Amino acid sequence: MQAVRRFSRFYTKQLGILQEHLLGSDFSLTEVRVLYELAHGKDCTAKKICDDLGLDAGYLSRILARFARLRLIRRERSPQDARQIVLQLTEKGHAAFAPLNRESSAQVAAMLDRLPQTRQKKLVDAMREVESALSAEKGPKSVPILRAPRPGDIGWVIHRHGALYAQEYGWDDRFEALVAEIAAAFMKNFDSKRERCWIAELDGDPVGSVFLVKQTEKIAKLRMLLVEPHARGFGLGRRLVEECIQFARQAGYSKVVLWTQSNLTAARSIYQRAGFKLVKSEPQPAFGADLVSETWELELSGRTRTEN
Repeated sequence: MQAVRRFSRFYTKQLGILQEHLLGSDFSLTEVRVLYELAHGKDCTAKKICDDLGLDAGYLSRILARFARLRLIRRERSPQDARQIVLQLTEKGHAAFAPLNRESSAQVAAMLDRLPQTRQKKLVDAMREVESALSAEKGPKSVPILRAPRPGDIGWVIHRHGALYAQEYGWDDRFEALVAEIAAAFMKNFDSKRERCWIAELDGDPVGSVFLVKQTEKIAKLRMLLVEPHARGFGLGRRLVEECIQFARQAGYSKVVLWTQSNLTAARSIYQRAGFKLVKSEPQPAFGADLVSETWELELSGRTRTEN
């Protein structure tokens, strides 16, 4: 309890929101938050603003009345529902909000610029974790996307494989070295017609990966499937594997193979539901652990059944 209250006091001081007027303006913090919703929201109503900001209806009514007197807002009936009154900023309202928006962005940028890039990322990740934990009952607000890799993504794949597998399974740095070798070979020998990499992205950050590489002219190999812990629950692993299978069919492969370990139960379940069959299993101590190595195969000549 004391730690939460201490953090709240610290962060309030960082943002300077205990000042009577925010960012040197004539507006309070709550008023600026309402202006932000009006500037960025679509079909804003008083009820929607109350719900989104958790404001008392009477309090918001007084704020809107002040904005009306200052000619910052106008009220119009919704073209979709005549019973609804839509709130919009006037030209004067946008002019009043613009410097506040710029100053707020500059304030945050100045706070982050004091930190090196690695600590900036840790800070932003921690903020997202706090937001996710405290708003879990509302469900996820963002949807992951799959995209092609960008500069830096392959390095991220190597780093996250090494860090995540050490954390979750206790594997040593020999696994990270293996991933680095596979990734380097992919980049060096990349065949755009027969090979692909997909990066899963959530809120602008990479959260998953998978590679499909050429093993022979007829056989493709699925490699380096990874989904970050905080991005699990979106079905990303299944989507990444399905992208591999679909591309393998289009590229003319007759079979997709993969190599995994028996203790990677979540990944094995994804492979099984996608139609892969376990064809080989043998004990193989590796990466500082006693593992059971497995080879799975998917024949592409027939129709593959994907279970829900």
